[in-house]
Amino acid sequence: MELSNKSEYALLALLELASCYASGESLQIRQIAELQDIPSRYLEQLLATLRRRGLIKSIRGAKGGYVLARDPRTITLLDALSCMEGLDALTQSGLSPDIAPTCDTNTKTVETQVIQEIWQEACQAANAVLQKYTLQDLCERRVMHQQKEIMYYI
Repeated sequence: MELSNKSEYALLALLELASCYASGESLQIRQIAELQDIPSRYLEQLLATLRRRGLIKSIRGAKGGYVLARDPRTITLLDALSCMEGLDALTQSGLSPDIAPTCDTNTKTVETQVIQEIWQEACQAANAVLQKYTLQDLCERRVMHQQKEIMYYI
């Protein structure tokens, strides 16, 4: 299972928006792009998808930008990845539809059935972990890692 660039960039953008949620501050595309080193044009497409799927809102005007549509404690990583990759892709194969074992149902052998059962179990486990963590958890982990780096340099 591999995390696509699209999903990774979307999670990075959502992490930045989650960091600003408490203050109510909106972030513009160029700000997010600079903070996370994401190409602006690509980020624009990702944010449009996140907005259409209801995870973020856009704010017009001079102080406009993007904000989370709801509290970061309520947005799971599975929500974000489902938004970017499509719910069907996640439920069928964990994170990426192109790595799921596929076969013709008419020619299923016992071995193929066993492999698919294990694959489904692995996907369910991955989805359970992604459902467990929220954007707020990512923010808190980032702060912990940043504090460790600061302490290392003292």
